Amino acid sequence: MAHLVTLSCCSLNQWALDFTGNARRIKESIKKAKAAGASLRVGPEEALAGIIDDDACQDIVLDIGMPVRHKNVRYNCRVICYNRKVIMIRPKIWLANDGNYREMRYFTPWMRQGHVEDYYLESIVGRITGQVKVPFGDGIVSTKDTCFACETCEELFTPAAPHGPMGLDGVEIFTNSSGSHFELRKLKTRLDLIVEATKKSGGIYLYANQKGCDGDRLYYDGSSMIICNGHVLASGSQFSLEEVEVMTATVDLEDVRSFRSSPSRGLQSLHSPKYSRIELPVRLSKRAEDAQYPMNRPTEPIDLRYHTPEEEIALGGACWLWDYLRRSRAAGFFIPLSGGIDSCATSVIVFGMCRLVVSAMHQGNELVLQDARRVVGEADGSDWVPATPQELANRMFCTTYMGSKNSSSATRNRAKDLAYDIGAYHVDIDIDSVTNAIVNVFYGWSRWMPRFKSSGGSVAENLALQNIQARSRMVLAYLFAQLVPTFRGRTGGGSLLVLGSANNPIGGISKTDLKSFINWARTNFNLPILASFLSAAPTAELEPITSSYVQSDEADMGITYDELSIFGRLRKNAKLGPWGAYCKLLSTWDKPFPHSEQLPLSPRQIADKTKLFFTKYAVNRHKMTVLTPSLHMEQYSPDDNRFDLRPFLYPSFDWAYAKIDRDVERREKGEAEKEREGREVILD
Repeated sequence: MAHLVTLSCCSLNQWALDFTGNARRIKESIKKAKAAGASLRVGPEEALAGIIDDDACQDIVLDIGMPVRHKNVRYNCRVICYNRKVIMIRPKIWLANDGNYREMRYFTPWMRQGHVEDYYLESIVGRITGQVKVPFGDGIVSTKDTCFACETCEELFTPAAPHGPMGLDGVEIFTNSSGSHFELRKLKTRLDLIVEATKKSGGIYLYANQKGCDGDRLYYDGSSMIICNGHVLASGSQFSLEEVEVMTATVDLEDVRSFRSSPSRGLQSLHSPKYSRIELPVRLSKRAEDAQYPMNRPTEPIDLRYHTPEEEIALGGACWLWDYLRRSRAAGFFIPLSGGIDSCATSVIVFGMCRLVVSAMHQGNELVLQDARRVVGEADGSDWVPATPQELANRMFCTTYMGSKNSSSATRNRAKDLAYDIGAYHVDIDIDSVTNAIVNVFYGWSRWMPRFKSSGGSVAENLALQNIQARSRMVLAYLFAQLVPTFRGRTGGGSLLVLGSANNPIGGISKTDLKSFINWARTNFNLPILASFLSAAPTAELEPITSSYVQSDEADMGITYDELSIFGRLRKNAKLGPWGAYCKLLSTWDKPFPHSEQLPLSPRQIADKTKLFFTKYAVNRHKMTVLTPSLHMEQYSPDDNRFDLRPFLYPSFDWAYAKIDRDVERREKGEAEKEREGREVILD
């Protein structure tokens, strides 16, 4: 006989410390789950600091993530509630404490697997529930018809995840409240783990993930889903401007029981750990004889489509920028548009944000309508709706080309044409008067006029004259960002958020992925102008252009952007130093680069590039400590403030470099001996 159970999980765009907004979004998700007929609703990790005294929370089992203090120790917990009663509090066992996560700053892990004890409720909660104490620990909840248990975020990713022994002890429904952030190509890894959790031993898995920017450099990409016996039944969007998204599926509990009928599983269950069971005297499922037996059938499995990395850059960056903009209460964005690929990519992502916002406005998303009108300075009661993304961009996006005597007409024209195509309000200025004034201050003191390298100047002079241009542009960017809205007559003035070299959505993306994104946007955003950015040689245009010299980024670095991306991943993702990176590259750079004209490199060439990269990295590492945070998009990110926690002062790597040199000499000696032996064979 079928036992149909309708279950819901949700993605919520929660915001740290927004207690009112967080409560509102949770209530909305509960109402939507109840309207869909769900008997159990699961929400994201750390969603709220308490909500049970509300009529919307009745007659449905709630799994809510929140912090709980027990015996003066803070735990990251899941609170299971039903009809104004706390059924159980389940603390997180394994905390995420690497990469972007520092859970142990605030919480202590519950290192007592399977242990449950009494928790004495805070009086403010006890007055609502009428309870004095409730179970606290690693237990499972038994209802009249099934059994469910909690697994929280990081625990899913551990080698010995809790769902394994819990499933062997009879748990049929697993709930996972998660705060898993977005990275390029990460969603499939996450889904594979969830599918694997039920594919071998069966069960229903409810995965509820946070979405949006919660006030930090991360974007949480939702994708909440319901899976049964390894099949996806429901899945939420990875990127959207909806603040509350509820996924619901109807499952037959008998499918789980049938799936688990193998003798080998039964034998393993006899020796598995036993969990304390907390009884909840309600039924989650409906029987055929019940008056309220659902007429709908069990939900059929669906196929998932994964976004390409290029789509993830466009959509992830756009959604993060929108939350950044509306929650900072700024008047829009300002970008110094240089005509190069970095500022171009950032501008295109802002344009992508405008596309999403306009689409949501046309679909009647009331919150997006209110936020967009406030951002552009519309009066209260306005019914303004932009017809196109370009119309919105013109109201809240300013680009500025800051040219100098070293700038070319090509970059100036590219910047102007791109700004026109995406609808940005564009300003074209020259900064020579500013940089000349600064240099004259130095000259007035020293009576020595620094010169560029092309005019006979030293390396120090050449760098100083380049740096003063870049820093002048930064100061001017903040000046224009503060004054442009007032100059244009925006109601209330306001200021624009400057998306410079660091605090932007591309700071953690490799140049290889970035170029792929620009090529994708050329077609998908109908921006033919982007082809000219892809074909242009990367240049900072900080030195004079002569008949025999045009500044090139890759020439200045002594390394290509493709090579730089590879070194960045070896250093950060693979956690390799100079010797380890050199050894790794010996087996990959001894043949032509895929999709590249670059020829195979000799051991000495690989050694030279390895030493160059790590030397420059060591010299410049300290500069990362003062950069403003950018959106975290992949493991490649060099963000110092939270993710890439390494020293900012490095020694000379003399030991590693000497080891590399000895290996190169050994290899070259061996090659020379082979050549000599070959010549002797020919002579013989």
